[in-house]
Amino acid sequence: KQTLLPLLREETSSFIFPCHPAVQRPERQYMVMELLRCIPLLLFLLFVCGLDHFIFTILSIIQHHSFVQYSYQASHHLTVNVMGSSLMAELLRGTIGALNTSYDTEVETSNLACLPRPSEMTRQQYLDTFLPLGLLALLCLLQVYPFRLRRAIAAFYFPKREKARVLFLYNKLLRQRKNFLHLQRERIARQARQPPALGTSLLQWCRRRWPWLRRFLRRSCTLCGIPETPRHRPCPDPHCSALYCESCW
Repeated sequence: KQTLLPLLREETSSFIFPCHPAVQRPERQYMVMELLRCIPLLLFLLFVCGLDHFIFTILSIIQHHSFVQYSYQASHHLTVNVMGSSLMAELLRGTIGALNTSYDTEVETSNLACLPRPSEMTRQQYLDTFLPLGLLALLCLLQVYPFRLRRAIAAFYFPKREKARVLFLYNKLLRQRKNFLHLQRERIARQARQPPALGTSLLQWCRRRWPWLRRFLRRSCTLCGIPETPRHRPCPDPHCSALYCESCW
């Protein structure tokens, strides 16, 4: 409850508010780890698609620059002429004349049947390949919202355990706040013992010399770093120039 223990600015970043639409800091750390697990799969898909395109390019070059076509033409003519009108000449013309042949040969062939016929992946196929990975990354971004229901479900079925958890969290916050204030007091004391830098001294002198410059030379809270507002409170020690916001004061 806000009325029971109002959270400080530093404590707010360590809690998850279920009704807040934005992804909060604890959820962001888990979400980044889940997204990092998708990177090896993305690299693998990029490698496979790159290797596919490389092989397609090589086969396409072979297909276009390794085509060879052969053309063979031959002509054969054989004629035996037997002169004379004797019986022997007639007999030779009847027997040897059968050897007269004439033919033309024309052969065309190529290595087209042996060449590769690669087919490149279409844009739709690339989209279908990377679409599951995109859905997985989207689920990594959206899973933080269903995870917020775990505490509500556990509190509905185990109310006593929920009460014990709330008391434990309350006491834990009190201990952390006490230690936090102790550490911050020591840090501010060490910072106050150090001599101010030349730029800091010059800004303070300008603010005292010309009060209208305070609108532009705004300071910040010494503890949490929130820019100066009218509700900020300076340290009552006249020798101390520290400035605190309302919650830190």
